[in-house]
Amino acid sequence: MVTLKSPAEIEQMKPAGAIVAACHREIAKMIRPGVTTWDIEELVDDMLRRAGARAYTKGYNGYKYATCASVNDVIAHGFPNKTPLKDGDLVKIDIVAQLDGWVGDSAWCYGVGELSPAAEKLMRVTKECLYIGIERAVVGNRIGDAMHALQKHAESNGYSLVRDLAAHGVGRELHEEPSYIHIGAPGKGFRFKEGMVFTIEPMVNEGTWRMTIDADGWTARTADGKLSAQFEHTIAITKDGPVILTAQE
Repeated sequence: MVTLKSPAEIEQMKPAGAIVAACHREIAKMIRPGVTTWDIEELVDDMLRRAGARAYTKGYNGYKYATCASVNDVIAHGFPNKTPLKDGDLVKIDIVAQLDGWVGDSAWCYGVGELSPAAEKLMRVTKECLYIGIERAVVGNRIGDAMHALQKHAESNGYSLVRDLAAHGVGRELHEEPSYIHIGAPGKGFRFKEGMVFTIEPMVNEGTWRMTIDADGWTARTADGKLSAQFEHTIAITKDGPVILTAQE
């Protein structure tokens, strides 16, 4: 059952998205070789606490941290740690905040120092995929319309889209309906309706879309050890088009 939000409720969700966006703006300022994902974890944990928000992922199904920190071949759900980041790394930081009972969720990919041309292209195409999906998330379209366009862009650049991790509705909880993956066919799947709030979060791999899970039960990696990138926003469907609730601008 998809829970549609009223315009007033969408307004109430905006502060949760805004604190997540503020965290990402601060992370962008500090990313450089030598910084650790634990430094980022401490920054985010402190910012959320000072804003009166809850780090939603802390304690979620036993997860211990305020961030997911996924480096290079880690697709998602990596643990923050004290290993220094180095030139050429791609690091994905996923943040979920709950503020005044509402959830905001956004992951962003950061390049560390000097990137290879291949890593720069992967980041660029993945971000383009995010906005291709958002642009097509309008009342009357179907999820397959948006995901087909996104998938076509990734695959035309030689990449694959992760199929074993899903995007999801967002509201008072992190995972609401609808749930879907980032591939599709035009005219297929659920229709976008005014009041839907959900994530678009393409995970784009250099090589195979297949993944493995580490022994910790969380860390998802590319099966071939190649790079993965991700960009994610929480969006609301309105009669005037999609509204990005986690916009950093």
